[in-house]
Amino acid sequence: MYGRFGLFIGGAWQPGATGATSPVLSPVSERSLGDCPVASVADTEMALASAADGLAAWAAASAFSRADALHRIADEMLRRTDEAARMISLETGKPIAQSQREWGLSIDQFRWYAEEARRIYGRIVESRVPGGRFEIHHEPVGIVAAFTAWNFPAALVARKVAPALAAGCSVVVRPSSQTPGVAMVLVDCCRAGGLPAGAVNLVIGPTDATYAPLMASQAVRKVSLTGSTRVGQQMIRDAADTLKKVSMELGGNAPVIVYDDADLDAALNAAVPTKYANAGQVCVTGDRFYVHESLHDAFVEGFVARAQAIRLGDGLDPAVGMGPLINAGRVAGMERIVAGAVAAGATIATGGNRAPGFNAGHFFQPTVLTDCTDGMPVMAEENFGPIAAVARFRSEDEVLARANACDMGLSAYAFTRDPARARRTVAALKAGMVGINSFAMAASEAPFGGTNHSGMGREGGVEGIRDYLDVKSSQMVWA
Repeated sequence: MYGRFGLFIGGAWQPGATGATSPVLSPVSERSLGDCPVASVADTEMALASAADGLAAWAAASAFSRADALHRIADEMLRRTDEAARMISLETGKPIAQSQREWGLSIDQFRWYAEEARRIYGRIVESRVPGGRFEIHHEPVGIVAAFTAWNFPAALVARKVAPALAAGCSVVVRPSSQTPGVAMVLVDCCRAGGLPAGAVNLVIGPTDATYAPLMASQAVRKVSLTGSTRVGQQMIRDAADTLKKVSMELGGNAPVIVYDDADLDAALNAAVPTKYANAGQVCVTGDRFYVHESLHDAFVEGFVARAQAIRLGDGLDPAVGMGPLINAGRVAGMERIVAGAVAAGATIATGGNRAPGFNAGHFFQPTVLTDCTDGMPVMAEENFGPIAAVARFRSEDEVLARANACDMGLSAYAFTRDPARARRTVAALKAGMVGINSFAMAASEAPFGGTNHSGMGREGGVEGIRDYLDVKSSQMVWA
């Protein structure tokens, strides 16, 4: 399955230098999907040399030619939608409709940044020196190392590669080894877009052979990560040695506030499919549900009924609403979270166990826990799985304080019909993104990212290209 691709270096697909491969396992069947080439240190160093050559050619291209190339990439991605969506579902297990949507969002990143490439504006500043003026320019930062996670294997690559290319940077992509095929398809679309050899490179393999040489290289001037807070902290330390720019989207533990004036059905119809999308393995999904005491029981009843109606299975089946977790370790993690919550006094309203009826696969039931308190790990820490923890609240001030009592600050949500309350909530919540009566935060035209332990920098929007640019000012004086 992976043999037609491999590592992508110097504008061509090739095997690893040592010939080593590693199986990629299906989270549905636990069987091998195929053997993926594994990069060595030599391969990564070759990718870095290729990226240096690619940077020289690509940075010299005009903004308009870069924009045209990104549109060609998007056109090729559109043509290969069925192939890519199937690959996403095979490697992650997520339902095919969600895979199709992810690929569509990835295409949109290239469309958006194709246009942003044409709008990297400088400016002129009048100087206090007689006859002088400052000219402010933007230049590509250089070679970019892009590290992506497995939960959105297409969108996370697109969010990094598209703005980097738009800015004139070359890129070395290092995706998760659990979902390499999706990155291969996307990079092959970049190849078909007619980029200079070396503008985009792909290496897959263990930390010592890929991450370590990329982080140690003085040639890499920017790194972008989507991953855990722990990995982000280590990356910041490693980047300090060569003073690389860093941007990172890390963990989340999003609060969802359901006020007493909320449209209950609208809140449930939005919250339940969002919570269990990709089996809850979404950094911006709601984890902590704070429901006003007047709506709490009806909310729990509606949430449980909808959760129990979700059909589990292979994501390639269009009737399936939730697929498996990515690996056995995630299932064991869910069991520990539920057991810890119950031991601390929480009640299982539904789910709470491995899904019955499956002879293979990493399936866990859609789970709702009630009687949760803020000190429980299920409330205080990201669960990154299909567990909704529900708690009561009485007042607006109380719930906002509880929602903010967390080191994470990626996303937060609230449901209310009161515009004034909505504005107060947005102002009060400590998060990079706030949804009011909506969970739709991932859009190419809007900045995506968090604060505090959830990371730094932004992907998407006009802000997304800035981390890939250096600012240069020049003073022009004419006598």
